Amino acid sequence: MVDVQECAEAESMALSHEVEQFLYNEADLLDSWRLPEWLELFVPTGVYLIPATDKPGGDPAKDLFLVQDDRFLLEQRINSLMRRAAHAEYPHPRTRRLITNVRVAPDEDGRLKVAANFAVFRMRSGTMDTYVGYYNHVVDRNELGEFRFHVRKSILDLDALRPHGKVSIIL
Repeated sequence: MVDVQECAEAESMALSHEVEQFLYNEADLLDSWRLPEWLELFVPTGVYLIPATDKPGGDPAKDLFLVQDDRFLLEQRINSLMRRAAHAEYPHPRTRRLITNVRVAPDEDGRLKVAANFAVFRMRSGTMDTYVGYYNHVVDRNELGEFRFHVRKSILDLDALRPHGKVSIIL
C-alpha cells in the first residue's frame, strides 16, 4: 500500500530539488555574464527588487528601493551593463554566487514562494566585494514546465552599502 504522506514528501522533495536547480542555473547565467539569457527567466510582467538596506521589508509602492525594475527597466539595465560604457562593470568582474537553505512553498495564487540565502562575491581590479542576504522570489511554471520569475527580490543583510557604495551587478 502506498503511504499518502510518503508520496507528498517525495513530491515536495522533488519540487524543492527542481527549484534548487533553477536557482543554480540562474546563478551560472549571472556568473557567466549571460544577462540576455538571464532576462528570459522572467515573465513579461516580472519585477526585480532590492530594498534599501535600512528597510529590508519595505513596500515597493511606498518605500525607496535600491532597485525596482519592471521588465522594460531590467532590459535597459542589462543593455547598459553589457556595454563598454558601463565603467563600473567593464571589463566584467568575476562573480561567484553561493545559494543555500532553499525553501519552497505554494502561495494562494498557485505560484511558488521561494526563499534562499545567498552570498555573491565580486572580484575586480584586485578587490573583492561580498554581498550577503536572502532571496524572496515568486515563481511559477510556463507552458513548457520551466520556472519563471514573477518577483525576484534580493534582500541584503548589509546594514549599509559600504565599502561597496553601490550595487552595480545583478544580485
